[in-house]
Amino acid sequence: MTTGSVGQPAGSRSRSLALAAVGVLSLAACGGVNGDAAPSQTVTLYTCVSDDTIQPVIQAFEKGRPGSRIDLFRAPTGELNARVAADVRSGGLRADVVWGCDPLTVQALVDQGLVGGWTPPDSDAIPGEYRTDDYVGAAVLYMVAVHRTDVPAPRTWSDLTGPGYTDAVAVPDPSVAASALGALGWFAEDPDYGVRFYADLRSNGAVQVSTPDDVTTGVAQGIYAAGLTTANSAYAAKGDGSPVDVVWPDPGAVAIYGPVALATSSADSQAAQDFIAFVVGDDGQRVLGKAGSYPTRPGVAGPALPEGAPIVSPDWATIRKDQEAILSDYRQVFGG
Repeated sequence: MTTGSVGQPAGSRSRSLALAAVGVLSLAACGGVNGDAAPSQTVTLYTCVSDDTIQPVIQAFEKGRPGSRIDLFRAPTGELNARVAADVRSGGLRADVVWGCDPLTVQALVDQGLVGGWTPPDSDAIPGEYRTDDYVGAAVLYMVAVHRTDVPAPRTWSDLTGPGYTDAVAVPDPSVAASALGALGWFAEDPDYGVRFYADLRSNGAVQVSTPDDVTTGVAQGIYAAGLTTANSAYAAKGDGSPVDVVWPDPGAVAIYGPVALATSSADSQAAQDFIAFVVGDDGQRVLGKAGSYPTRPGVAGPALPEGAPIVSPDWATIRKDQEAILSDYRQVFGG
């Protein structure tokens, strides 16, 4: 019998070489013969952003980057915070990217060392009031008033505390919804309103519900006459034919921006960085605008703002400093 190497027939040797070649190719496809894993193309995203907004963004990102995949966990801010806390207790944050609905929530994660330390190279295209060195605002929520068309429209926020709205106003819970927390912060710091605005609402029979969408649904169904909600939610209900209208009351709708941040444990994830860059870049911002959100990047089309609509912006640094006291005062009014 002809042999090729010591103790191995020639035919067997040929088959062995072929199998070895396949093995080398397989290792190369997985990152190399040294066993290095290929960079992961999966990004785990935690967000409170509505499904109507986040799904088009995810689809556009994945379509433009074959092989990339977004693993999504979406919940209201209160549940999102609970998920993060559970992660930390069990070993560390499992998200690569956190897309919040207000800067207070995201800054708290920065303070814990969970996110931050990186923003896309062209972040300076986003206005300074919507970014820091640790995160960049992707979209803006506006807290407005929604009312049934068969009741008078509130001209100012304080109108909701008047006799025309007794036992008929709903407010979202700031411990659940980030937009509600941002609005509470602005009212609390404004000398003409303060937390007493909520006390006046409560004295007039206002009730607390969970989220802005719950406010909108309750008004649309006739459970309440009016309430505080987001412009996206209110306009969506109106567009669907619900008997509601939207008001940007004086002194203004409260502007609350939603930042997106890179997890510190994923600082070397190119896929996570690419996703953030997409969200705040021209392409992602256009997707956000078409989905009904208000982009932060100037010049990108989004939902139309009513002509002359008044808008106010919270002082986030002051609110953050006073946040615990503000929430404590609020809980004395609505409990929780």
